[in-house]
Amino acid sequence: MSDHRFAIIPGWVVTHPDLKGKMLQVICLLGRHTDKQGWCRRSQVKMSEEIGCARSTVQSALDSLIEIGAVERREVVSENGRDSAHWYRVIYDRDTPSHAFGAWDGDDAEEFDPNTAGVCGGTPAGIPAPPAGPEPAPPAGSGPAPINDPNITPPVEQEERERERENGEEEENPKVLERRFRKWWSGWPTYAVDAEAPTRRAWLDLTPEQRKACEERTPDYLAEAKRSGRKFSKAAATYLSERAWERLAERSSVPAAPETFNAYSRPWSALRLAELSKSPMPLMLDALEQRIIEAKPEKEEMIWRDKREKKGWPEAVKLHQAALDRKPVLVPELIVTISQGFDKVQVGGAVWEAWKRLHHQKCWPWLPEPQGLGFVQFPALDDGIEDLDEAVADALRRFQRQLIEARKDDDAA
Repeated sequence: MSDHRFAIIPGWVVTHPDLKGKMLQVICLLGRHTDKQGWCRRSQVKMSEEIGCARSTVQSALDSLIEIGAVERREVVSENGRDSAHWYRVIYDRDTPSHAFGAWDGDDAEEFDPNTAGVCGGTPAGIPAPPAGPEPAPPAGSGPAPINDPNITPPVEQEERERERENGEEEENPKVLERRFRKWWSGWPTYAVDAEAPTRRAWLDLTPEQRKACEERTPDYLAEAKRSGRKFSKAAATYLSERAWERLAERSSVPAAPETFNAYSRPWSALRLAELSKSPMPLMLDALEQRIIEAKPEKEEMIWRDKREKKGWPEAVKLHQAALDRKPVLVPELIVTISQGFDKVQVGGAVWEAWKRLHHQKCWPWLPEPQGLGFVQFPALDDGIEDLDEAVADALRRFQRQLIEARKDDDAA
């Protein structure tokens, strides 16, 4: 019976679609031995004996766990080049200083290394050791000997060292970018409900200078939002795509004058969806329509749909007419900002048809035919949603949430 009461592993691993075979047992085995910042040094032979399988099975499971990002491995090679037990870490949330392994290897060498200093690391027989140097040893201090332990380094100093390491690494290193993204996003107020794909895409769309400014100014932005007393609801992707931190010292009580934009442009498309997202105008049947329905009840749905599409959202209908007349329209600044997250949609393509079905479902008037244009603009879809109808509905909800957040920000500014 094992003396280990717990095995600590990240919860997301349990439901990961690629978790197969002995992977769960192996990560649980590592999770009950971890110490020293989450690292442990384990022999694959011993692990295979503990869970009753071949060593090759353990090695395959470890390779798969490393591939999905659940385990990190640091290989150890003995002085004569033979294999030795490696270091493994179940990935939680912090990095290990590279110099720490040297100290830990010394503690565990006797148990794991095939050739210890007593066998091959000392001075060979018959060869005298080199003489000691002429310098006297320094006098011992009165206090206790210093402890070179990275675990007792103050958190502030650890963060400074981590930033120095990251600044020294290549800016576009995917691992560095992902680690910085996760660290920034996890501190955002709407982290628990934000969609991951558009948030990461907005992060990667930033330049290196913008990402650095975002990390530095976000605390100031959140502090200002807290001082204003309003309920915070801006999605992380919106914050990143708008680069809202850049406006901390630029906000003015006087809103910018609207600019004009052509039909089917991003701002025009965003303004159209913003108008359609409002509540429809109250409508009533006229006497002729009532008589038609009384005579033919099956036409009631068709009559109501036609009425809503033509008169339910009059501002959207005006935009459609301006498009037919090839007239530019005025678009408020906040709508222009939100529209930057729109993507091209091929006219007549599968995504176009999905948006058309959503309009029909909501009784919204559909776009007038864009003569001569191969693409129109709609909110970007989440790449993680395969069903197109579901994806466009999700994109519309995110757009409407951004619209609400932007208007709240405008009111609070």
